[in-house]
Amino acid sequence: MAEANTQVAQAAGRRKEVIGEVVSSRMQKTIVVQVVRKKSHGFYGRVISKAKKFYAHDEKNEARVGDFVRLEETRPLSKLKRWRLKQVISRAALAPENPAEAAS
Repeated sequence: MAEANTQVAQAAGRRKEVIGEVVSSRMQKTIVVQVVRKKSHGFYGRVISKAKKFYAHDEKNEARVGDFVRLEETRPLSKLKRWRLKQVISRAALAPENPAEAAS
């Protein structure tokens, strides 16, 4: 009986995680991540993609625009922030500041 209670507590305490692309990192210690979910339509069967933006806490300001990151659900940190940056999965390729300099 005690074993069943601990397993239920662990399952209930597990935090949600999502993976998405950073679309904005202009704020201090905050990033905006767009998560795209794909689901097939119930009747027609066509795949539909839904996008949603999440505000996440980035303590060290390590994520940049274009990076793919993993977010973890957390307590409310501000009016909109309910997620925390857990891991940077892949970095975006660096683009040159001025396209004219890259052509030279």
